[in-house]
Amino acid sequence: QAGDALIQLYTHFISDFESKINLLKFAHFAVVVSRQYSDKDAGISYLEGVISKLHDTKESRVEEPILYVKMQIASFLLEKGNQKECKKLVDEGKTTLDSMDDVDPSVHSTYYWLCSQYHKVCQDYSEFYKNALLYLAYTTVESLSEPFKQNLAFDLSLAALLGDNIYNFGELLAHPIIHSLVGTPVEWIYHILQAFNSGNLASYQELCKVHAAALSAQPALVQKERELLEKINILCLMEIIFSRASQDRTIPLSTIAEQTRLSVEDVEYLLMKSLSAHLIEGIIDGVDGTVHVSWAQPRVLGIDQVKSLRDRLDTWVGKVHTTLLSVEAETPDLVAS
Repeated sequence: QAGDALIQLYTHFISDFESKINLLKFAHFAVVVSRQYSDKDAGISYLEGVISKLHDTKESRVEEPILYVKMQIASFLLEKGNQKECKKLVDEGKTTLDSMDDVDPSVHSTYYWLCSQYHKVCQDYSEFYKNALLYLAYTTVESLSEPFKQNLAFDLSLAALLGDNIYNFGELLAHPIIHSLVGTPVEWIYHILQAFNSGNLASYQELCKVHAAALSAQPALVQKERELLEKINILCLMEIIFSRASQDRTIPLSTIAEQTRLSVEDVEYLLMKSLSAHLIEGIIDGVDGTVHVSWAQPRVLGIDQVKSLRDRLDTWVGKVHTTLLSVEAETPDLVAS
């Protein structure tokens, strides 16, 4: 792949039989060749020629390779700073993708990767996070280089912390890519993610002290320090709710205040924020100073949380068994019938 070797290979060899090979494989090769052009406009021009050739084949599934090629054109446009035209191709790609069945994973992968990079440039953390996870859903981790995995894992972690309405870190923590951060200079963000996922405010504050210099080097984290504190307090609240049995969901505001290190007034604001974000459903009783939670948003659970759930299920099974024995003892005729 040195110099323009692939461009020469395409021009003097592949072009003779390009229309007779699998069109998606042809599109894959064309995209690799396009990256050897030092001039982005030349690369775009080459890919537009490839699209014309794909159209000329009049094959039934030609939209699939064309979409793959168009996403590389969109990538070049993004690198040039032309976000408007890039967004246009992304929107067209979404429409095309939705209209097709049985799409090759590589097409999904390149589409979601391009979407994630577009939103990264726009600093839309939530959309970047969503699309980057979708990219990983269609991509084998083994196919990615170690530096690429580390950079993507860091960007995903940052987006999870900074993204609006991202309160579930379990999916990211369960993905193998996150472990590429372990043993690197940015391992601290992995531990911060774990603290957020478990709603461990004390651990988060300790990590902030230990890694103050590394945190200060991330302007977005410094800028959103207040929002981060609010987010971990909400996750602390979620953990308080989760750790209680279903029949014990009337929680004193003072208990929440103690664990979140907030005043009762701030706890009420925290609860209203959680209710408005549809993280929980319930009723705040200002007179009794309690909140009754009737529902909490489902979460991807960590090992410790699964163990806690197992213990509660064991307790429930024990109660059901005790009730069954009681019913058998008191109503033998009913059971026999």
